[in-house]
Amino acid sequence: MSKHQVWLGRLEQPYPSSSVPAGASGGMETRFTFPLLRSFFQGDTQAWDVQVRDQKIKEATEKARDETFAAEMRHNDKVMCILHDRERRDRKQLCCAINDFQQSFQKPETRREFDLSDPLALKKDLPARVSDCDMRNTISGMQKFMGEDLNFLERKRFQEEQNREWSLQQHREWERAWADHKLAEEHHLQTRLKFDETARDLQKLEGLTRKEVCAAIKEFNKNQIVELAERKRQEKQQEQEDNLAEITNLLHGDLLSENPQQAASSFGPHRVVPDRWKGMSREQLEEIHYVQKQQIQEKLRLQEEERQRIMDWDRRRIQKARASLLQERQQQRLQRELRRALDCSNLSLAREQYLQKKRMDEASSSQPTEDYFSQFNTRSR
Repeated sequence: MSKHQVWLGRLEQPYPSSSVPAGASGGMETRFTFPLLRSFFQGDTQAWDVQVRDQKIKEATEKARDETFAAEMRHNDKVMCILHDRERRDRKQLCCAINDFQQSFQKPETRREFDLSDPLALKKDLPARVSDCDMRNTISGMQKFMGEDLNFLERKRFQEEQNREWSLQQHREWERAWADHKLAEEHHLQTRLKFDETARDLQKLEGLTRKEVCAAIKEFNKNQIVELAERKRQEKQQEQEDNLAEITNLLHGDLLSENPQQAASSFGPHRVVPDRWKGMSREQLEEIHYVQKQQIQEKLRLQEEERQRIMDWDRRRIQKARASLLQERQQQRLQRELRRALDCSNLSLAREQYLQKKRMDEASSSQPTEDYFSQFNTRSR
């Protein structure tokens, strides 16, 4: 028997002596099997199907991960747009407040050196004698004599009107400051509500993303377990069917029946058919044993490849779990940074509100003192 004619023979236990016809030689105690003969002539379609399914699962996983990253990028862009709009609105409000303050409290007329560059200085200049209380009326001018107070009633009425105008102005300033305070509080409340809503949406989106990732991983692992169990079951069933068919064929064939006529050749009585001849030499038996050892080593190699494949799947599953954990930690860090930025913004707004309130309190607390009224009516008759 040649080497090419022995494919996947396997040494089995010898049958009992009662099942072997008398006259059989000692070399007839071994039998040979030929499983998986078809695999040498056609491709393994099941392995191809498994590879195609694995590739589709891999593509679906990568697509889900890309969609998750795209949703996170869109969310980050939305948050950046909201922060940019808020910063631009705050800067605009600050510029408007500065312009209003300059127009209200820093007019050119209120400057100390305005009288040096006033274009209407000559028109505003007073005549030689304005009233009896004019400081320019000297004794040599004889415009006013001691004891005369002709502008008493007019001065008193002017002082009363001035006091009334001051009171009304203070009341208006207080009402304006109170309205600004209420408006600032309402704006601060709206800003806080908007930030809280944004944080709630972020937390909800993070929870949905985590659930989808966990569900995808769970479904993928379940499919892998089901496919592995089904593949093992089919392999075991196929092996049992092949063994049963092989045993049936050997039992009903001429190999174990040891028909002496099966080795007769059509080329003459001195010729025998090699695959039916029972009388084999020691070299042929050693060659068969060598082929069987090679088959055993091949089977061990296939088992080692299966074990390596299982270990590879376990390593991939651990890597995916680790990647999910790293993504979750990144989401937590992003949420902490957003919260820290929100706290800094709130602290800055509170500080600005406190300074504005302090300036308003200082502006509204100015009252005329005794020193102001003591400068009037200082001369006697």
